[in-house]
Amino acid sequence: MQEIFNSVIPIFALILIGWVAVKVRYLPAESAGVLSGFVYRIGLPVLLMRTIANADFTGADPLRIWGVYFASVAIAWIAAAMVSRFVFNRDRVSAVIIGLSGTFSNLALLGIPLVSHVAGETALVALSIVLAIHMPVLMVTATVLAERAKAREGGATSDPARLAATVGYNLATNPLVIGLIIGAAMNLTGLQPAGPLATVISMLAGIAAPVALVSIGMTLAQYKVAGNAGLFSAITVIKLALLPALVFALSHAFGLPQPIMAGLVLGASCPAGVNAFLLADQFGAGRNIAASTITLTTLLGVVTVSLWVLLLGY
Repeated sequence: MQEIFNSVIPIFALILIGWVAVKVRYLPAESAGVLSGFVYRIGLPVLLMRTIANADFTGADPLRIWGVYFASVAIAWIAAAMVSRFVFNRDRVSAVIIGLSGTFSNLALLGIPLVSHVAGETALVALSIVLAIHMPVLMVTATVLAERAKAREGGATSDPARLAATVGYNLATNPLVIGLIIGAAMNLTGLQPAGPLATVISMLAGIAAPVALVSIGMTLAQYKVAGNAGLFSAITVIKLALLPALVFALSHAFGLPQPIMAGLVLGASCPAGVNAFLLADQFGAGRNIAASTITLTTLLGVVTVSLWVLLLGY
C-alpha cells in the first residue's frame, strides 16, 4: 500500500502546490490560464506526439477501446442524469450538465500524468486512443442533448449547421489531436527526430505533466463547493466509483490486455474536468453542481485513485 501512495501522492501533491500558491497569493490566479494554455497547446501535444511515435500498438484495438470506454460513459451518464432528474427534481438541461459532470474525466491534464507515472507507456497509448475523440464525442453529445432539452422546455435553440461547423473546426484545430496525428505519422513512417530537436522534444515532454498538475491546482483555487450537497455527493460517487468500475468490468468482458485496461480504468477514475462547468456556464444551468463536482472529486481522488491502482496491481 505504501508503494501505491508513493506513486499517487506526488500527482496530487503537485495539484496541492498549485492550489496553495494561489490561495496564499504567492501566484496570481490569472497565472493558471497561462500555465494551462502552455500545457494544452505545447507541452501535452509534444508528450502525446512522442508517446505515439514510439508506441507499440500490439493489442491496442481502437474500436474495442472506444467501445469499452464510451459504453461505460453512456451508462454512468444515464445514471447521473436519472439521479438528478428523478431523485433531486432537476430540470432537463441541468440533468444533461450533471450527467456530463459525472462522466467527463480530466484525461488531458491529470489522466496523462497519472497513467504515464503509474502504468507506463502501453497504458498511455490506450488512454491516448480515447483522448483522440474524448472531448469532441462528449461535448457534442452534451451540447445536442442540452439543446434538445432546452427545446422541450420552450427555450431558443442554436443553429445545427453552425454547431456542426464549430465542432468540426475545434476538432481540426485541437492541439492534442494534432499531436496525436503527427505522432501516428511518425510511427507509420519510422521518422524520428535527432540531435537538438530530439532534446527539445524530450525537455518539453518532460515538463508537461508536472506543469499540468500545478495548473489544475491553481484553477481549483478559483472554484467553491456550493449547491445541493446530496446531489453533488451522488455525482461524485458515480464519477469516482461507478464509471471506473464499469470500465473495469467491460474491459474484462471484452478481453482487453492488462496494460490497456489499466490505462482506461485509471483514466476513468480521474477527477472531473472543467468542461462540464464551461457547458453549464454556456446554458446557464448546473453551475454550482459542476463546480462542486470538480472540487470534490479532486479532493477525494487521492484516495479513490489509490484504491484503483491497488485493484489493478500496480
